[in-house]
Parts: sequence; C-alpha cells; structure tokens
Amino acid sequence: MSNYQIAPSILSADFARLGEEVRNVVAAGADIIHFDVMDNHYVPNLTIGPLVCQAIRPHVQVPIDVHLMVKPVDRLIPDFAKAGANIITFHPEASDHIDRSLQLIRDSGCQAGLVFNPGTPMHYLNHVMDKIDMILIMSVNPGFGGQSFIGEALKKLSIARRMIVESGRAIRLEVDGGIKVDNIRAAAEAGADTFVAGSAIFGQPDYKDVIDAMRAELAKVAR
Repeated sequence: MSNYQIAPSILSADFARLGEEVRNVVAAGADIIHFDVMDNHYVPNLTIGPLVCQAIRPHVQVPIDVHLMVKPVDRLIPDFAKAGANIITFHPEASDHIDRSLQLIRDSGCQAGLVFNPGTPMHYLNHVMDKIDMILIMSVNPGFGGQSFIGEALKKLSIARRMIVESGRAIRLEVDGGIKVDNIRAAAEAGADTFVAGSAIFGQPDYKDVIDAMRAELAKVAR
C-alpha cells in the first residue's frame, strides 16, 4: 500500500500555542491530526476534551482523528462529532455494547474504529467489521506519551492487515506508540498505513525534516 498517512499526536505539542502547532505540523506535511483523549479513569492520565477539538478545528483542513481513552465512551461521541472530529476510535473494553457505540459514531457523521492495547485480543472485530473504518493498534500501553515501541505490536499489525484483506473493505490500519524514523518502515511492512507520532515530531526543532525522513523510510517498503 502506497497511501501512507502521517498523524502527529498533539499530546506532545506545546499547548500554550496549540493553534500554531497544528498549523505548522500540517504545513510540514502531516495528513491527519491525532487527538488523544484521556479521562484519568480508563487510563491514568487526564488530557483534553471537545472544547479543545472545537478550538483547533478552524486552524486545519485535514481530518482530526480522535482517540478516546475513556470509559464509558458513548457520552462523549456526539460531543466530539459536533466539535469537528472526522474519525473517532475507542477501546472495546470501554463500551458495554461495541456495535452500538460504533453505530453511534457513524450516525454522528464520523468514521468509526476500534483500538487494541498490547494485551487486548483481536476477536472483538469478528462481528463488527462492517462498521469499522479504522483499526488502531497500540504499540505502547496507553496513558502517556514518549513511551518505547513494543515489538509484539508488529505481529498484531499483521493479524489486523490479514483481517482487513479478508473483509474486502477499505479499512485503514493505524499504529500508535513509540513510532519514529527508525521503526516506521517495520510497522509499514507489518501492514500499517497510518502512523501516529508524538514526541518524534513535536519534540524536534524541524517538523518537516522528521516527516520527510519518515516518508523516505516508507518509500523503501517493498510493494
């Protein structure tokens, strides 16, 4: 697959100038803005909500990809849809009725997806592939930025890619956690097509240099 997308995570951005940060990273070549929502309940951290999504929406034209690390999820889905989200993903453990939560996202006008932690089995996908637009594989345990990539995620990416191919659907496969220039190619070779990177981009002095280097690595993936 050649349609690779880079999705910088604003969790690592400078929140004092967030509008400028998202404009700059899109100008540097980002395809998506990844928006991490944590509730200090499902994960041990507290981040940002719909009002911040609404605030950055006028600054960029690219999709905003909202990753809900909250439990329960249904209450926040309509709020983020109204705030300008284009894609909303959540963890299957955080919903009592996964099919209903996925349908709620779609009914709200957004693309829907499921997120899999390193220890979460993939069987949650078995009966909902018809409502899935994105599968997100976590290559770290969620809750904090700046963690190291867990290599076992490559196997999970391969499993997810096989499921997507078998479904015959145009489902994107995203990977999030510890993605850097030196491992993005391995993630792509395992099947990923969308790459979340936080500190690897926002922690560097030149966003374009990093994104260009990532694309250079992706260009080496065998077709």
